[in-house]
Amino acid sequence: MRKTILIRIVYLFLITPFFLHAQSAKDTVKVVLKDKEKEVAYPQFQFKGLFQARFLESLVDDVDVSGVQHTSGEVVRSSFDVKRMRVGLNTKLSKETEVVILVNLADFKSDPKTKVLENAYAKYTFSKYIAVTGGQFRPAFGIEELVPVDIIKSFDFSNQYYEFGKNGWTSFQIGASATGAFDVGKIPISYAFSILNGNGKNQEKDKDNGKQFSTRWVLGLSQKYKVNLGLNGGIGKVFTQEVFALGADITGDFKVTDNLSFDVQIEYKQGTNHNLYFSLPTDARTANVADYQMRGYYIMPNFRYRVDYKKLTSFEVSCRYESFDTSYKIDSNVRQTYTPMASFEFGKAYTGRISLGFEIDRYDKNIPDTSTYNDNLFLIQFQCRL
Repeated sequence: MRKTILIRIVYLFLITPFFLHAQSAKDTVKVVLKDKEKEVAYPQFQFKGLFQARFLESLVDDVDVSGVQHTSGEVVRSSFDVKRMRVGLNTKLSKETEVVILVNLADFKSDPKTKVLENAYAKYTFSKYIAVTGGQFRPAFGIEELVPVDIIKSFDFSNQYYEFGKNGWTSFQIGASATGAFDVGKIPISYAFSILNGNGKNQEKDKDNGKQFSTRWVLGLSQKYKVNLGLNGGIGKVFTQEVFALGADITGDFKVTDNLSFDVQIEYKQGTNHNLYFSLPTDARTANVADYQMRGYYIMPNFRYRVDYKKLTSFEVSCRYESFDTSYKIDSNVRQTYTPMASFEFGKAYTGRISLGFEIDRYDKNIPDTSTYNDNLFLIQFQCRL
């Protein structure tokens, strides 16, 4: 009896290592399979697109659909228009590296020089604290620079966005940028530093040896209500003249009920309008570029009601009010723009969107036969994005 028990114990000690080895090998196979499942194949491609078409009608007899006043002759007061036909490709070469290309084919309807190609940049992300971007891109210098045009709460970007773009601070510019985010206590902070040619997109080279340096800082004041405070600043040289730009903005998103939400954007910007200064004849301007400064602000409240009825996802109502002056020190002429808009969203993230409303401009001084003239424009805009 004892002999039988002894044989069994010896057999158990001899066979156990084989079972353990087999189980270990099995666990190793499981780990390898899991690791393979986690592996991501590169490069990865993501195609994007945006189509925006409009119907425009001027409600002023002598002002055409582009906002130009005509003192004589007939004007085109109604028209269909393809505003944007964008095609984009985002390529992930690795976990850290991506290349982005974006073109707007609708720009071929007019002189395509310095148009069409919008984004053309590479970005390398070291960590959440720092990423480096180089090429042609939209530098961070306000709320609108960080939001694609297809998901903004109005028909188009503000007047100040386009004017600061002409002066090299916003819109598509060529240069390099460092961005990142970190936390200070419970406050999330994001930042951006950019160095730019400052003469717009699709340029063969910089217009001079000067560069424009800008930065943006965003402080998350409330995560519950998504209240963010943004601060912008920039300095540079254009044809040996010193230029600057600054701005501040605040955004918030508040949930009123389960289906109703309210968000608001408020932004102020001021800076040198060197684009205007150098466009004037030498004998028609002062000796100092600092005499020509632009400034303005806008407020845009937006109400969003979630519908989820068949294909209709939501209904939104917004009204942006903007006051902007391209040269408030010399020949001041404030432009006030009201943009009330109602939109119907189909699908998620504005996959389909139908918007209608008005763009109403009021100038302190009307200038005949120019676009600096009071006008009332009615718009219907249809949008598809992928």
